[in-house]
Amino acid sequence: MITTEKRVFKKLGFNENESEKIVDSLNKLLANYHVHFQKLRNFHWNVTGGDFFDLHEKFEELYTESFENIDLIAERVRVFGMTPLSLMKDYLKAAEIEEVGTDLASDKMVLEVLKDFEILAENMNECASKVADLGDTATEDMLIGMIKSIEQHHWMLTSFLKK
Repeated sequence: MITTEKRVFKKLGFNENESEKIVDSLNKLLANYHVHFQKLRNFHWNVTGGDFFDLHEKFEELYTESFENIDLIAERVRVFGMTPLSLMKDYLKAAEIEEVGTDLASDKMVLEVLKDFEILAENMNECASKVADLGDTATEDMLIGMIKSIEQHHWMLTSFLKK
């Protein structure tokens, strides 16, 4: 018996178009997070001055959390049966967050991190809204936790700069 029924892609209850929308949004976030992660490592290694001890430790805390979030985002892309961005050239092409040099003053490093947090929070909120509209509560839940953390870090570093 020959069947003419067309097979429909379905992964976790999402069709191919829905899955692609989710993954595209996650890959954009992944790209921004990777550039942010590398920027934090740069700052961790190269911070100097009177804020060295505070910021050296804080940047390490932030890049460790970023690494964990990057892994969660990439694994979420894999859940949909797709491939996460994974080449630095692809991250740099897709990201809004930009690299900076190694010679910034500590207050400028903090300002860069704050700017990155704003971009990441915007990406996360856009992605959370998109996945909520598609009924992807698991991705939405993951993003909400990340948004809460970014907002708290933003508040703390903003307070740190006030002297």
